[in-house]
Amino acid sequence: MPLYRLIRPLLMLLDEEKASRYVLKASQNQVAKRTSRIYGQRVPKLPVNIFGKTFTNPVGLAPGLDKDGLALTTFSNFGFGFTEVGTVTPEPQSGNPRPRVFRIIEDEAIVNRLGFNNNGLQQFEASLRETLESPLSSLIGVNIGANQFSAKDDAIEDYVRGLEAFYSLADYIVINISSPNTKGLRDFQLKGEFENLLRVIMNKRHTLALKYDGRKTPISIKVAPDLEERHLRALVGVAIQYEIDAITATNSTVMRPSGLTHKNYDQIGGLSGKPLAPLSNRMIKNISEITQGSIPIIGVGGISNADDAWQKFLVGADLVQLCSALVYRGPTVVKEIVVGLADRAKKYDAANFSSAVKLAREQQKRTGPYI
Repeated sequence: MPLYRLIRPLLMLLDEEKASRYVLKASQNQVAKRTSRIYGQRVPKLPVNIFGKTFTNPVGLAPGLDKDGLALTTFSNFGFGFTEVGTVTPEPQSGNPRPRVFRIIEDEAIVNRLGFNNNGLQQFEASLRETLESPLSSLIGVNIGANQFSAKDDAIEDYVRGLEAFYSLADYIVINISSPNTKGLRDFQLKGEFENLLRVIMNKRHTLALKYDGRKTPISIKVAPDLEERHLRALVGVAIQYEIDAITATNSTVMRPSGLTHKNYDQIGGLSGKPLAPLSNRMIKNISEITQGSIPIIGVGGISNADDAWQKFLVGADLVQLCSALVYRGPTVVKEIVVGLADRAKKYDAANFSSAVKLAREQQKRTGPYI
């Protein structure tokens, strides 16, 4: 990984999207796969059991870097407990016009308006099947979305097609209804629209479970950090009613927290990276309080070190994901965060990491924040 420290300054000189393409291409070769496996073996085990799945550690890769699952083996090998790829839509699409990705290096932030650019379901599924012919080092999640110009009813069918394609392949599936870069997509977070979507999705899941000998692939719903509390409460109520397996909180934000001055913050699109952390944490906390811990939460947004990750666990997350930190800090960030979480868990006399988190939350209620 010293190599990444050498090439990082060069990558930062390139357009963000072009740099990502270079990294993605390099990550597909055999040298990258072997090297990443050696590094990943140095990441300690910190197992957690969530929605019936055992994760080697609670730190995952958020979708976005590998939209088509082309470098899944390499990313999986970096030591993540789970690796999420996508967002994939049924039909290929080029996304929004360029330029559409903007770095803010000083704040370790990114603004993007990509618009679900991907090669489509058919190519993604073929690539995933080929990859899964060899064992992977982490659990795999697939993030599915609707095509850009699909009408409402067609958009629901887009999600059904994604669910059908990956139900027997993925360890879990995420329904992305919160990207700010596809017009009308976030309307699915409103109670009526969400209930219509979730009814179809869960009925299809029942049919697929029968088809695949009772297999129950967990389904998570990914929500926005900008959702008003009344809409969030309504959404969570529907999620509880239909027994959703998890909620992923959060996607990028269209809001711009105060104090951000870089010119790229004026770009239209979703903001991710460190400035997203307070908004994401607030949403995780709200969901945890509404559900009273009955639905697992995958916390994502603004994690760049172990303190950031630990804070998400304290406010209610059961798993965490990062993406922008991998861009800015390189693969070593995975080991640093897992080691840091293990060190924090050791402060509690607990049987496992999840139990330690529970004790930490209880302590926080009594004495205030503890990191």
